Amino acid sequence: MRDPLEGVDGDGCIRTGADRSRVPAVYEPVLGALLAAFAPSAPSSLLLYGSVATGQARPPTSDVDAVVLGVPPAAPEPVAQELSTRFADLCREVAVGAGQVQDSEGDDEAHGNRVFLKHYCVLLAGDDVAARWRPFPADARAARGFNGDIALHLDRWRDAVRTRAGRDTPSSALGRRLARKTLLAAAGLVSVHDSTWTTDRATGARRWGEVDTVVADDLQLLLAWADGDAAASASDVLRVLAPGGAVQRVVDAFRDEVGLWSVS
Repeated sequence: MRDPLEGVDGDGCIRTGADRSRVPAVYEPVLGALLAAFAPSAPSSLLLYGSVATGQARPPTSDVDAVVLGVPPAAPEPVAQELSTRFADLCREVAVGAGQVQDSEGDDEAHGNRVFLKHYCVLLAGDDVAARWRPFPADARAARGFNGDIALHLDRWRDAVRTRAGRDTPSSALGRRLARKTLLAAAGLVSVHDSTWTTDRATGARRWGEVDTVVADDLQLLLAWADGDAAASASDVLRVLAPGGAVQRVVDAFRDEVGLWSVS
């Protein structure tokens, strides 16, 4: 759900509504279970993000999103599955990712990780790795850090529809994945183009459709896929992924206005 406090502060830095005080009390049992699951392993950090962190979540349709730093990549999966079942009456899913502190060291993707940890995460336990960082400017570097891999994703999506593995993946699932990522990139484009800051997919679809009217209708279609209001058909997935299609146009604009990750 859209964070109404997301934007740019008086110093030109990113502002969000992520704050421990805004977490709805109804989700405290889920947070307690996360703490019980991961505190004994002494992770570097256990962090909450998403609509629960900004206070915009509503049971039972919102997800509870968390990330654990300092554990093996596969460690959170069984916990996430068990808690998703246990708290199905409170949330659609308990999603828990894994990361390492080293993931925030470097350029491009690492800068995006720093921005994410600083402005979008609420510390639940462990080290506050973002405390030493000053607020980050709402600029092209931040937008590139979040979505400068959009061209890489386009290549993977095209590969998926050409391979047996891709053919075995329902078009609706692939459509939702590509829609969510493409609209995040569109939001980054809007942020740079309009000298603002947003990661809201609906805002990205609406505003970038005003800038590039050729893709306006398809961006609204992607928004319906991303929100689960419509299921992507195989023909529509092929069309938006085609050369010159909506996704390619977003990638090209992102390359020209924001920049893509440097890949060695």
